[in-house]
Amino acid sequence: MSGRAQLMWDEAVTGYDFGPGHPMDPVRLALTRRLVDAFGLDREVEVVAAKAAGESTLRLVHREDYIAAVRAASADPGAADQSYGLGTMDDPAFAGMHEVSALIAGQSVGAAEAVWRGEALHAVNFAGGLHHAMPGAASGFCIYNDASLAIARLLELGAERVAYVDVDVHHGDGVQAAFWDDPRVLTISLHEHPRTLFPQTGWPEETGVDSAEGSAVNVALPAGTGDAGWLRAFHAVVPELIADFRPQVLVTQHGADTHFEDPLAHLAVSLDAQRAVQVACHDLAHEHADGRWVALGGGGYAVVDVVPRSWTHLVAIAAGRAVAPESLIPEAWRQEVFARTRQLAPGRMTDGRWPVEWAGWEEGYDPADRLDQAVLATRRAVFPLRGMLA
Repeated sequence: MSGRAQLMWDEAVTGYDFGPGHPMDPVRLALTRRLVDAFGLDREVEVVAAKAAGESTLRLVHREDYIAAVRAASADPGAADQSYGLGTMDDPAFAGMHEVSALIAGQSVGAAEAVWRGEALHAVNFAGGLHHAMPGAASGFCIYNDASLAIARLLELGAERVAYVDVDVHHGDGVQAAFWDDPRVLTISLHEHPRTLFPQTGWPEETGVDSAEGSAVNVALPAGTGDAGWLRAFHAVVPELIADFRPQVLVTQHGADTHFEDPLAHLAVSLDAQRAVQVACHDLAHEHADGRWVALGGGGYAVVDVVPRSWTHLVAIAAGRAVAPESLIPEAWRQEVFARTRQLAPGRMTDGRWPVEWAGWEEGYDPADRLDQAVLATRRAVFPLRGMLA
């Protein structure tokens, strides 16, 4: 197996553009790619442009009539069929929408193929992680669910156990739905509580059905949760489940919208805690999946201050060349940010909270604490279904 990481990238993915004023500004992708280059990480990874996902691949997850609707809206945005979630405020139709959405999906599928076949140990597609798209509908800025398609491709190639860990601030509802009844896939989502955030799903009681009961895991975090609580919840749930499940591949989604500066949600997580979870996911892949790791992007709407730094850390960790949090950001990148956005760029790769401190679950818990209540609800809902002590 090659020890080198792959970075999936085609400049055309920046065409995933819902228009002026939409929170999903593709400048976040372009700036991330430039920051990766500014730190020289493009020389530490193999940069690969995979082909777009074709019809048969898309149909691993999506319904034929939905794909046809996306194609039609892509050709004539004004005629988008809103019954499929297309042409809405969240998911406006735009010319070429099918092509660029399939291209992003193709990068995640290509990442999965490379890791499964041993062509790369780790593969990153930070343009991916579009986890809300459903088999028959667009949702939450997501047209095709590249994360689900990558997992489905792994299963098609012969994988028997795939674990998916989603740390986006929003529930990974589309991926959960795709594998709701499939015991081969363990989906774990840590997200802001559905009472206070879209898509209003991801309750701890959502655990899968039939033979897959206990294969869906949801940690619904109280609004306002910060670094210590977020990391405590992650480590109180994820490592034990991954160790029990013994995945052959770990697929992770790293939406950067948990950050305290993100305008669309209400958690208070720093860049430094996001980096700590990225390191933890990398380590879990090596401990339990022979190092096979597919890492995806996701949400993130502080498009200058947060997203490029967070996902550059992700690429660096995957490349085995982690960027120190205190590192100064190259001046050329900061100048490019100002030229493109008229915003001042951050100066360092940290929010000043490294190393992040948190208390482990094994040290005991407080049943009156809201964060601990959330963790307990998840452990009690899922662990016994898997024969584990809650």
